Amino acid sequence: MAPLLAYIGLGANLGDPADAVRSAVEALGRMPASRVEAVSSLYRSAPVDAHGPEFINAVAALHTTLTAYELLAQLQAIEAEFGRERPYVNAPRTLDLDLLLYGDREIASDDLAVPHPRLHERAFVLLPLAELAGDGLVIPGRGPIAKFLPAVATQAITRLETA
Repeated sequence: MAPLLAYIGLGANLGDPADAVRSAVEALGRMPASRVEAVSSLYRSAPVDAHGPEFINAVAALHTTLTAYELLAQLQAIEAEFGRERPYVNAPRTLDLDLLLYGDREIASDDLAVPHPRLHERAFVLLPLAELAGDGLVIPGRGPIAKFLPAVATQAITRLETA
């Protein structure tokens, strides 16, 4: 399979979230058949549909020959390494890795939805994604991310530093 460009959302709000996100980028770089191409700045944001401390978020661009399901399994294994627990929906977390985009593919199954179903509604995903890919990046089935940026302009988010 030819390499695809996938975008991974990274977030954490327990422990030292900035360190967790930086360390997770390193873990992404150790995945088989994958190479981290670029990483956005770190962003601090308030929880959305969740409780707990503020999040640190970023997005990584990853070239990979893993299938979407293999990539998902690798992401979940990294989350487990970082002590991710899922006691309830949207619980605070040591690390959250989301497969946002997988090339221009659309995937809908019980285990995986790509593009991520809420990425177009969240500043903490759209701003770092636009930083990496430009606001002309097209979300398969939805359109360019530029058309979604105005709708998230009021969400509390602060760009911090390069991951």
